[in-house]
Amino acid sequence: MTTPDTAPDSAPDSVRPYGAGVAVLSDIHAVLPALEAVLAEPDVHAADRIVLTGDLLAGPLPRQTLARLRALGDRAVWISGNADREMAAARPGNEPGDPMDAWAAGQLGPDELEFLGSLPATVTLEVPGLGPVLFCHATPRDDTEIALVDSRPERWAEVLAGVPDAVRTVVCGHTHMPFVRFTHGRLVVNPGSVGMPYGRPGVHWALLGPGGGAVTLRHTAFDHEAACARIARESGSPSAAAWADTYVRARCSAEEALAAFGPGDGRNAAPGTDG
Repeated sequence: MTTPDTAPDSAPDSVRPYGAGVAVLSDIHAVLPALEAVLAEPDVHAADRIVLTGDLLAGPLPRQTLARLRALGDRAVWISGNADREMAAARPGNEPGDPMDAWAAGQLGPDELEFLGSLPATVTLEVPGLGPVLFCHATPRDDTEIALVDSRPERWAEVLAGVPDAVRTVVCGHTHMPFVRFTHGRLVVNPGSVGMPYGRPGVHWALLGPGGGAVTLRHTAFDHEAACARIARESGSPSAAAWADTYVRARCSAEEALAAFGPGDGRNAAPGTDG
C-alpha cells in the first residue's frame, strides 16, 4: 500500500496523515534515562508524531522528564494517564496514594500541574494504512480499567463498546506489558512501558504507520544499571534508589504482573455480573 501524500500543515491532527510513522511511548514514569534512550532511536527521531499515552511524570525525575518532553514541541501528542490525573488533582490531604507519585506531584509547580490536568483522555489520529487510530491510556472509556492480552472476548467487547465504527485500531498503555491482539474486528496495541517495564529491563515502545500501516513492537536496551545510579544520585526522592532497583531493573516478571492484574478485568466474576 502506498503512503498518502502529506497533508498541508493547516490540517487538524484528527485528519492529518503521517508519512514517516508514529512512535508511541507509554508509561514513562519520569525515568529520564529510559526516555533519553528511546528518543535517540533513529525511528523515533524520524517519526512525524510521538504519542505519549499517559503516566508520564509519576516517578523519580519528574521536572527533568517534563522539560525533555516539552522540548519535542509540536511533534508530541500528549494524553493523560491515571497517575497524571491524580498528580494534577493533588492537594494537601488529597495526595496520590502511591508515595512516589505523591512525591513527584510535590516537585511540580501550579502551572505544571495545571498542564497535566488539561491533557485529553483520548486522541484520534489518521495513520497511513491504519486509518483513524484511537490512543488512550488504559481503555477508551476509563484511565484505570484493566484489559490484558489474555482478557476474555466479553471483556474486550465491554471496553471497546463506545469506540466509533470507523476506528479499527486502538492503542493503549497502563499495564506495562507489550502486546498486539485482534478482537471484535479491531487491532489493539499496547506498546508496554518506557520507564517501568515488566518482564525485562529496557524500553518498550511501538511504531505505527511506515511500510503501509505496519504495527511494530520495539525494545530498546540501555544501561539500566547506570540509570539506577543516576536516579539515586539526581532524584531527591528518599525512595528513589529502591524504586529504581525494583522498576528500572524490571524485577517483576510479566507472569507476575498478569497474575496481579488479572482479577481486575473481571475474569473471576460470576456469570451475569459486571466485570
